[in-house]
Amino acid sequence: MKPRYLYPQDYYADPSANVFNGKLYVYPSHDWEAGAAFDDDGGHFQMKDYHVISMEDVENGEITDHGMILHVDQVKWAEKQMWDNDVVEKDGKYYLIFSAKDYNGVFHLGVAIADKPEGPFVPQEHPIRGSFSIDPSVFKDEDGQIYCYFGGLWGGQLQWYQAPEKLLKEGGVDLGPAADKKTQLFAPADVPALSSFVVKMSDDVLQFAEAPRSVVVLDKDGQPLKAGDPHRFFEASWMHKYNGKYYFSYSTGDSHMLCYAISDNPYGPFTYQGVILDPVVGWTTHHSIVQYKGEWFLFYHDCVPSNDITHLRSLKVQRLFYNEDGTIQKVINE
Repeated sequence: MKPRYLYPQDYYADPSANVFNGKLYVYPSHDWEAGAAFDDDGGHFQMKDYHVISMEDVENGEITDHGMILHVDQVKWAEKQMWDNDVVEKDGKYYLIFSAKDYNGVFHLGVAIADKPEGPFVPQEHPIRGSFSIDPSVFKDEDGQIYCYFGGLWGGQLQWYQAPEKLLKEGGVDLGPAADKKTQLFAPADVPALSSFVVKMSDDVLQFAEAPRSVVVLDKDGQPLKAGDPHRFFEASWMHKYNGKYYFSYSTGDSHMLCYAISDNPYGPFTYQGVILDPVVGWTTHHSIVQYKGEWFLFYHDCVPSNDITHLRSLKVQRLFYNEDGTIQKVINE
């Protein structure tokens, strides 16, 4: 399969692909030209609503845009920047977990509920208690338990919530703006990299059922990846399962790769395996992996159609293949 642009009529990014009722749905963020200035805080990414697209033939079939399913103006606690989201089904209801900034400029995760995958979704009045940062990926395990993986550095504010004694005010690896929005935070290159988080969701899928735990990615020697490692976590968590193993994949952010790690447990630790996708055109890399009709697919985005305007991204998809030992073959973007 050659890579396919899914919906060239509009700028969609950060695809979260899910199979519901025999159809494949993709929940992206919705890029537009807001005229905002470029900055380290991601101020030029001013997404304000969500759409959902669906298909029954990934390679050649018609793509249906079901229209807007949620707008920031409907979310009482959110002011702007409706970033990445994901959807999970439970007991016939569909739960959209999304990230947005409140009126104090702080990212939280929120929940909106629908009776069908194409929405519309009705948001809860308040964000998830204790939630922070961005890029939620919601994974439903075979036993029905639902987990949320989340977090992103720089504009995603994840660096605000890590152990402050490990962070420097200058030098080392740049982690992005501090909570005071006046200084930058740095980490020594040889300390463990900052990690994303995983948390079990409550039975009603509206709150965290526990305190979030760090998602630790180890090298082949069993040591955490270092802050200076180009393959360490930056943003864009995704979880899928293959042959009984848990595959945690993510974006390395400023080194622009998609990487993955494997564990026997949804909490990890995960052992780093390799690169799924080399850098594409555009600053960000964000993806999802899903099985549909017996085939595996990688959904992602790039900025080729917008001539490398990094906040105007376009959805792509192509096939994904595994080796006999369970490792993933690198996808070649064209």
